[in-house]
Amino acid sequence: MVSTNQAIFSKEIEGLGVFEIRPIQLETDIETVYDWVSKPYAKYWGMNEQSLEEVHKAYKEIEDDRFHHTYIGMLNGTPVFLTERYKISEDILANYYDAKPYDYGMHVLVAPAETKISQFTWHVFSTIIEYFFSLSFVDRVVVEPDIHNEKIHVLNRKAGFVYDKEIQLPEKKAALAFCTRKSYKNALSALNTIKS
Repeated sequence: MVSTNQAIFSKEIEGLGVFEIRPIQLETDIETVYDWVSKPYAKYWGMNEQSLEEVHKAYKEIEDDRFHHTYIGMLNGTPVFLTERYKISEDILANYYDAKPYDYGMHVLVAPAETKISQFTWHVFSTIIEYFFSLSFVDRVVVEPDIHNEKIHVLNRKAGFVYDKEIQLPEKKAALAFCTRKSYKNALSALNTIKS
């Protein structure tokens, strides 16, 4: 991946500010990422017991993989989330269902909140979904959260993810779910109907 601090996607949220997504810069971002993934709240990320060096190695391997990329999300210039995008057909997940060429996996980790902001996690989540669907080569977003991660299941369903089945991955029992542009759009319409 080209080394750049340039945002590749941005979205303004009224009353909150501007979210930007940019490629990770390992040498300058890794301590922030380590701080996030080593906290108890990030237990489903699977890195609680890892050292800074081990976390750096893991993300170096991701960045060396042309089918898997990591991004830092910023709010008004401050790092507030991490997201990963990976091509399912080149991942172990392709062994668990009939993967399509335009299926892309998504991982999301929101930084611990210093100040509670209403709907913050939803704003992060919807920004990431909209980034994925801004890419012409993405038809469907695929997630495989731990079956016990109730918070992410709530967000997934709110965004229109359709749950398919439970699968046993090497590191966890996961729920396989899919989101298309249409299901996301329908979910947003339903949310707007509730608000109005």
